Amino acid sequence: MEMIEIRWHGRGGQGAKTASQFLGEAALDTGKYIQAFPEYGPERAGAPMRAFNRISDKPIYIHSSVTNPEMVVVIDPTLVKVIDVTEGLDEKGILLVNTDKSPEDIRKEVGFNKGKVGTVDATKIALETLKLPMPNMPMLGALLKANPIVSIDELSERVKGKFLKKISEEKTNANLEGIKRAYNEVRIG
Repeated sequence: MEMIEIRWHGRGGQGAKTASQFLGEAALDTGKYIQAFPEYGPERAGAPMRAFNRISDKPIYIHSSVTNPEMVVVIDPTLVKVIDVTEGLDEKGILLVNTDKSPEDIRKEVGFNKGKVGTVDATKIALETLKLPMPNMPMLGALLKANPIVSIDELSERVKGKFLKKISEEKTNANLEGIKRAYNEVRIG
C-alpha cells in the first residue's frame, strides 16, 4: 500500500472523528504511518463536519485536508443531499454510505458513475447492538470490508483496548458486535 486517503462526512457528535482515530490507531499498531484528524465548521453538535485519514507504508509529509480521497465514508445519510460528498473522489474510489438504500440508488442519487458504492444500515445496526443511534463503529466494519486496510481483528483489539478503559464491557462488546455485523452486511456494487 503506497498511501490511502479517506474523508469522513458526519455531523458533530456522530463519531466521525472517533472512527477516523480508531482506524488510524489500528493501522499504526500494524506498523503503518498514519494521520487522523478532524475539520470542523461551526463547532456545535449536529453541524456538518469532516474527518480525515492518511495511511501509508512510508512517512507522510502532507499536512492538509484530504482533497482527492480514495474512499469517502458518509456517516449521516442526510449529507448526500446537502453537500457534494463525492467531491474529489478518485474515479476508482469507494463511496460508503450509512443508509438502507441500495448501492445503485445511492449511485444515482449522488451521480457517482465510477468506482464502487457501498451501503450499510449502520444506524439500524447501532440501535440493535448498542441501543443508541451511534453508527460510527459499524461504519468502520463496513469500511474494512470495502478496503481491508487493517484486519477486523486488529481493529477490534484497538477498540477493545480503548473502550474497556472508558465504558462497560457490555457496551464494548456491543460496539464490537456492531463492527462485525456491518462488515458482514455491507453491500458493495
